[in-house]
Amino acid sequence: MLGLWLASFTLLLAGCAAPLPKNVERPVSAALAKPQETRLGALVSKARPAKAAPGTSAFVLMSGPQHAYSSRLALVQGAQKTLDLQYYAIHADHSTEQLLRAIVKAAQRGVRVRVLLDDFHSTGPDAQVMRLAFVPNVEMRMFNPLAGSRGSSLGRAWSILTDFQRAQQRMHNKLFVADNAMGVMGGRNLGDAYFDASNDGNFVDVDVLAAGPVVKDLSRSFDSYWNNVRAYPVQSLISEDELLKLRTQFEREDAQPHKPADAQDAQSQKDQALDLQKLPWIWAQAMVLADSPAKIPTESDESGGEHAAGSAGVIPLHSHASVNNQASALAGAAPVVHADSVVDGLLALIKTSQHDLLVVSPYFVPGTEIMQAFRAARDRGVRIRILTNSLASNDAPLAHAGYARHRKTLLQMGIELHEMRSEAANVRSALRAGSTGSSGSSGGASRAMLHSKLLVIDGRLVVIGSMNLDMRSQLQNTEIAVLIASRTFSKLATSSIDESLPENSWRVQLDPSGKLVWRAPQDSGLSDARTEPDASLPLRLMLQLIGPLAPDSLL
Repeated sequence: MLGLWLASFTLLLAGCAAPLPKNVERPVSAALAKPQETRLGALVSKARPAKAAPGTSAFVLMSGPQHAYSSRLALVQGAQKTLDLQYYAIHADHSTEQLLRAIVKAAQRGVRVRVLLDDFHSTGPDAQVMRLAFVPNVEMRMFNPLAGSRGSSLGRAWSILTDFQRAQQRMHNKLFVADNAMGVMGGRNLGDAYFDASNDGNFVDVDVLAAGPVVKDLSRSFDSYWNNVRAYPVQSLISEDELLKLRTQFEREDAQPHKPADAQDAQSQKDQALDLQKLPWIWAQAMVLADSPAKIPTESDESGGEHAAGSAGVIPLHSHASVNNQASALAGAAPVVHADSVVDGLLALIKTSQHDLLVVSPYFVPGTEIMQAFRAARDRGVRIRILTNSLASNDAPLAHAGYARHRKTLLQMGIELHEMRSEAANVRSALRAGSTGSSGSSGGASRAMLHSKLLVIDGRLVVIGSMNLDMRSQLQNTEIAVLIASRTFSKLATSSIDESLPENSWRVQLDPSGKLVWRAPQDSGLSDARTEPDASLPLRLMLQLIGPLAPDSLL
């Protein structure tokens, strides 16, 4: 509803937007040139099997929050030269505090730290994350920042209201790279809810730990964003004194509530760094799909001021056929591919599917192109399964409206639809199979919310990244993903979904009269539902009344 009001008033108030600082200095820097000379680089070289094909990279699938956290901690502790973090959101809460303390210690021992953060959530207590910029040996930049107050949600809402078109276009990429030798990527932001440490709601997510040549491609993408005119050093936006004043203002809200003993035990386990020498690496050819930072427009007065380094090392993609050819070959060093969008690249890959397509997308809003790609695949006889959020498990219920309006058509095509359960017990078992570590649980009475972004094509190609299969990822946000060509890795990714679907999702079908029915999860003791399961009446009414008015492109 807020988005609709904002869109309505944009033209009236666009002239009120506060300007961003001009003539900002952005010293150009790049990823570590010789990662093989670090301990992490040497570890990767030692782990490479003699029979591994040239140019292959190593991957470990991680769906559990414990290992998702401890793998990042291991990279921080193992880094000798550089740490590069790129995130849509970093929340100032308990999990992040522990991780950032370790990052500060790394900087104190001489590791160069670069943190690139989208600016949408950096208000109120979360603005304290920006204090990293004032730590020696740490540089921090905000991507596509919004001018105006950071002291209140009302102030941020006003900034969005007066600069709506730019405010809705966000850097959604997620990367965590150490020494340009190993990196974690996927759907997770940094915060309690992403590491199963929140008492209110926890995201079910999946990451991949990568090593080898593909990491250099991830770093080249990072550098293209870091050195871009859209990235503003924190010091150009706010002073340390202003941050300290905000801290005083929010110190009560910022105080962490007492955690149950089992939650403390879970965090204590996470604080143990993952042993990187004992990982079950899978070696495979891979390539990176990365949106260009230029997908988000700059202000007109700076449109001509981009650094040339912003596109260094990037291989532009001019046609979908190029994705098909490179995905088929995947030979040699995989390039960073800048398509019209990562989602366009996924559509090109979907068009190559012949047998089976598994899609996991928490925010699933298929526009015309996506629907056409699905229809063509079904005409070829491709089995398509989609796992997305139910209305009750969706933290963005308006986005669910964009999916719900296409639901019957998808089912009529013969597509299998599954919607995530919202019950707290789900967090313990969702996406649990075929990965390093269990998904665990803090034991709190919190709901589960799907946040994993994953495609498996014909049991041979896996795509994991920050993107959703929706029009926002296609048109508005920047995204990054890795395409892994491995039947072994594909089997692990598929089993991590298949073994959790029966008990953790509702199967949506059409009854003989053409009406929707949600088949109860296996062994749940629940009955089939005729309305959105577990969702309140007001939420269902909102979906019916407001949903039809919201355009797919804004969801």
